[in-house]
Amino acid sequence: MPGLSEFSLIKQYFEKVSTPQSDVLLGIGDDCAIVQADINQQIAISVDTLVEGIHFLPNADPESLGHKSLAVSLSDLAAMGATPTWFTLALTLPEIKESWLAGFAKGLATLAKQHQIALIGGDTTRGPLSITIQVNGFVKTEQALRRNGACPGDDIYVSGTLGDAGAGLKLKQNQLNVQQGKQQQEVFLQQRLDKPTPKIELGRALRGIANSAIDISDGLVADLSHILEKSQVGADIELEALPISSALMDIVSKEQAEQLALYGGDDYELCFTVPPEKQDALKKIKGNYTKIGTTTNEPRKVVFYRDGQQAELIGKGYEHFSIED
Repeated sequence: MPGLSEFSLIKQYFEKVSTPQSDVLLGIGDDCAIVQADINQQIAISVDTLVEGIHFLPNADPESLGHKSLAVSLSDLAAMGATPTWFTLALTLPEIKESWLAGFAKGLATLAKQHQIALIGGDTTRGPLSITIQVNGFVKTEQALRRNGACPGDDIYVSGTLGDAGAGLKLKQNQLNVQQGKQQQEVFLQQRLDKPTPKIELGRALRGIANSAIDISDGLVADLSHILEKSQVGADIELEALPISSALMDIVSKEQAEQLALYGGDDYELCFTVPPEKQDALKKIKGNYTKIGTTTNEPRKVVFYRDGQQAELIGKGYEHFSIED
């Protein structure tokens, strides 16, 4: 890469992302990083790649992109109840733009410091813009939340509100008409798309309480189906219980909001199931979460209800390569 070499690029923009941590024995600057794992902990590992034109729009704000690139992987750790520890970054760039790198590194560093996760290595190369982050986290032995633990009779919960990020994408693609005076709602929805908040604290608090959990990245219906398949249970979902933000309700119809809540992607909230005997423990957990249904003993079957009556719905979750549709 002309101008900045790979090593000077890393030194100038990414060494400052990594804060000193006692379990990082050797970080950025050598052939490999060396870390020290606690003998009483298990390591949770996840990797995500974001590609321009597929996972984010061309000319996306670099600071927001730095935030989101790490947030989507942290959300995977949240779904497992893990505590973030280290991450690596593989960055492919079509060209060196120092203003872009500064913004990207700022967004990355701000979120990394918020969750005390250290950048310990990675790679840079030339090519179409893509960002790959691998995160590692600690979870106490045998306490990780998984998709296969749901049992019939569990209550189904989701955190936060659903459909906001899906609406934010439609706004960026000019697929939603926003009335005059709704700029504040528009900003909120686009921020929910650009800067999701990984639910790390909630995930950790759910250890020993939730039977199963998953993060909502591809839409509630698509992601809940993974729990149902792995656990061999079904679900009864009450549509009126879906948590929908006032900002979303202000700019779309109730029907559109419902569709976005069910099938829109990029919310990065948590969906989890809790058995009846753990409901009192759940009530002690601080946070914004809503009961939307109950698991059943009919494997993989989902039944929707509206005001107590069975409802038929047609839709699908987020699919990669659909951003250009």
